Amino acid sequence: MASNFDKFQKRRLISSYFSVVLSVFLVLFLLGLLGFFIINSKKLADDFKEEIAMTVFFKNEAKDTTLTAFGKELKTARFAKSFVYVTKEAAAKQHTDIIGEDFMTFLGENPLQNSYDIHLKADYVVRDSIAKIESNLRKNAMISDIVYDKQLVNLVNDNIKKVSMWILITSGFLTFIAVLLINSSLRLSIHSHRFTIKTMQMVGATKAFIRKPFIVRSVRLGMIGSGLAIIALIGVLIYIQTNFPGLGILDNKVLVALVLLSVFGIGVLITWLSTYFATQRFLNLRTDDLY
Repeated sequence: MASNFDKFQKRRLISSYFSVVLSVFLVLFLLGLLGFFIINSKKLADDFKEEIAMTVFFKNEAKDTTLTAFGKELKTARFAKSFVYVTKEAAAKQHTDIIGEDFMTFLGENPLQNSYDIHLKADYVVRDSIAKIESNLRKNAMISDIVYDKQLVNLVNDNIKKVSMWILITSGFLTFIAVLLINSSLRLSIHSHRFTIKTMQMVGATKAFIRKPFIVRSVRLGMIGSGLAIIALIGVLIYIQTNFPGLGILDNKVLVALVLLSVFGIGVLITWLSTYFATQRFLNLRTDDLY
């Protein structure tokens, strides 16, 4: 009989430990995925911004030296990520390829202009900055016009602000849920030892002495759950990098390492705090309240 009871207690203890590890693993895995989404959402937004081109058209009387000098200025310009010089002949060929016929045969001349297609750095693709860049470029007397999609620039920035706000709200909500889930699992685990805690207290053990083994055990379980979450996250990262290399999810290794370390640190911190307050609750209960 005693043997069966011991086996039952052992199975219940293992089940309790497993539930704690599983809760920590699942919650931290989801938080880690959210963390990677956040750090890569900015990269994706920046990549999209940098795809928006500003085209600078030059007057026909602009000499080659003027065009070359402008290209040299762009090389040192802080706002330019990349640029391409497009001659009016190349532009005419592009139009012919798109339209499917040579429009110069009935016009008799090439009406297009030499131009530079400039891709700005993401930080400069905002309403005020891009307007200032345009104003400075227009000071060049040989520039006839500057064209870019102003509505798209405004739309992109407005949507990025909205998405960032919702990501922040979602992150806070999930973090709150994570703390509640892990805390609940640990409280249930410690609840089964409430009589042991009270017995130790009645024979004179200090609160710190009673709390220590529970905290050590919970932190170990938290480390195991965090470790499993990190292994799973690394597996997801490798899978994404292998199958979708264009996303460059592992380009910023410092941020990736920071997210993984944060996952481990959160696992340890939450289990430590939850166990501390859970044991403190039972230590402060009267003996009659344990039932």
